[in-house]
Amino acid sequence: MTARTLVIVCLLVLAGCTTPFEPSAATGTDTAGPTAGGGATPSATPTERVGTAAPSANPWGDEPIVVAVRDAGERDGGVESVVREATRFWEENDDAYLGFQVRYEVRSDARNPDLVVAVTDQLPECQGVSDAVGCAPRLTDARMVDRPETVWVKAGLSDRSTTLVTKHELGHTLGLDHGDAPRSVMQARSVIYTEPQPNATERAFPWADGDFTVRVDAENASNPDVVDRQVGHTLSYYEADAPGMPDDLSFSRTGASDAEIRVRFGEAENCRASSGSCVSTYGTDPDGDGAIETYTRVEITLVGLDADAVGWHVGYWLAHAFGAEADGEKPPPFRDAGYRERRSAWWE
Repeated sequence: MTARTLVIVCLLVLAGCTTPFEPSAATGTDTAGPTAGGGATPSATPTERVGTAAPSANPWGDEPIVVAVRDAGERDGGVESVVREATRFWEENDDAYLGFQVRYEVRSDARNPDLVVAVTDQLPECQGVSDAVGCAPRLTDARMVDRPETVWVKAGLSDRSTTLVTKHELGHTLGLDHGDAPRSVMQARSVIYTEPQPNATERAFPWADGDFTVRVDAENASNPDVVDRQVGHTLSYYEADAPGMPDDLSFSRTGASDAEIRVRFGEAENCRASSGSCVSTYGTDPDGDGAIETYTRVEITLVGLDADAVGWHVGYWLAHAFGAEADGEKPPPFRDAGYRERRSAWWE
């Protein structure tokens, strides 16, 4: 029995946007944060050569490998074109990386294929790895081939990532392992992107769930006790089903550094107002478009504020983080509030 080998997904985490708020202006500018890493499929260098496959060691023999495509992902137009691109890569680079010639015939409706590329929502168990996006047997000898063999590829990936995963898994069926060249294709971990998804700013609620941990760093606050009460009023207001906000929001206080909501005092790199507040949002960018799709953390920075205005500013930015970016979408206390309203018992 051949062992399955795999690619593991590695999603990018993106530092998102920072939006300032000052009492004199209810709008601000959005600044997109940097992405991590580079492209998912860098080109292999001409000097790379494989060291494991020997000439004339094609486990599939001398005839073209007939490849069928089974697409369960309901992808527009299917995946035959990306499978063709992946097979063409090995045909054009067989001498450099394999040491033997390989040819493919990709026919989606092939009745008796040698190999099936199956794009599916659920991969088979593959070395017990939960975040695998591809799986295939490593075949180094003709006696290991049990036609039709199957290459499994996770559905829902972008065209570029589907191509990369398919190249990688085909490499295994040609005898290559994770340590072999080209490393840009055969490395065990790669940056993988999904098909386009709605950005956080386009979602009604851009979080995975409504349960939040909250950390308040009040060391630099003018009156920490008042601050604590102010934040408590704000959280209770949202837990009581604030108008226009999601139901069943819940908050628990914590001192942990990984709290999903952090409230801090004092100037920050992206918040230098003389008096006011700003928010920074963080989250994942699974489709690689440079915008957050789901928030994982929000940081509210308060600068030079009276303690009795803290609750209003925190509440304003929580509405923003919960999907109400426009002031007209926020709960009534956060629409056109003046100096006195922000320091009143607005939560009552």
